[in-house]
Order: sequence, then structure tokens, then C-alpha cells
Amino acid sequence: MKNVFFYDTKIGKLAIMDNGTEITNIETAEEEYNGDYNICETKLIKNASEQLYEYFDGERREFNLPLKLSGTDFQNKVWKALCEIPYGETRSYKQIAERVGNPSGSRAVGGANNKNPIMIVVPCHRVVGSNGNLIGYASGLHIKEVLLSIEKH
Repeated sequence: MKNVFFYDTKIGKLAIMDNGTEITNIETAEEEYNGDYNICETKLIKNASEQLYEYFDGERREFNLPLKLSGTDFQNKVWKALCEIPYGETRSYKQIAERVGNPSGSRAVGGANNKNPIMIVVPCHRVVGSNGNLIGYASGLHIKEVLLSIEKH
């Protein structure tokens, strides 16, 4: 059973989930969570929230959390490549596609970004269009803009 706890942040309400040993999800929490979730602030979830608040305050550039990323081989390659984008920098979908060995896979990279279960920590917000425009963010472009703004300062 997963644990989940909710936090109000600069970008709205976030849900942080763990499986008891690893963070499995960080996502916007616009809906109620029903089902197989234990609403509980575990030590791990609390640690993740503290690191996120430090990030939002501009005091943290890297996260130190055990993560459980569940996806296809391709998605996992993309998510790993996202984690290699330095704080305050961006890469294009095409650059990530080339990085993971699929030079014509920009759309597939966008699809993998859309399925990223651990927003911010796995920084899909750092991926932009080839022309530098903000495009494609599952939680909304306004949130992507805020996250990139935090990293510019």
C-alpha cells in the first residue's frame, strides 16, 4: 500500500507518495485520492516535502531521495536523461531524444515526460521546444514557467 500526504506549495497542492522505502510519485493534487492509499506523513514523505520547500525557496538545487520510477525501458531512459540536465538549464525534446539514442523520437520523449511520476525531482520542466518556447507540461505551462523562474534566480 502506498502512503500519500498533501502539501500546499508555491505551485499549488502537491501529493507526495511513497511505498515505504522510496518516493513513487510527486504530482499536483487537484483531485481527492481514493482507494489504496494510506494518508500518512511518513519520514520519507516529510523529507521529500522539506527538500521541495528548500527548492521552492531557491535553497536547493539537487535532491537526495530514494526514487522508484516505474515505466517502460524507454521512459526510464528519458527520465534518467532528464536528471542529467543541470539546474537552471534547459534542453530541447530533440536533444533528449538524441541523448537516449532515438534522434527522431522528440514526440516519444514528450510522451515519456507526460508520464513522469515524480515531477520536479525528475525535472521534465527543463525540457522545452527547439526554439526555446515552453511547450508540453502535464501540470500546465504556468507551473513549468514558475519552476523555470525559480531556477533562473
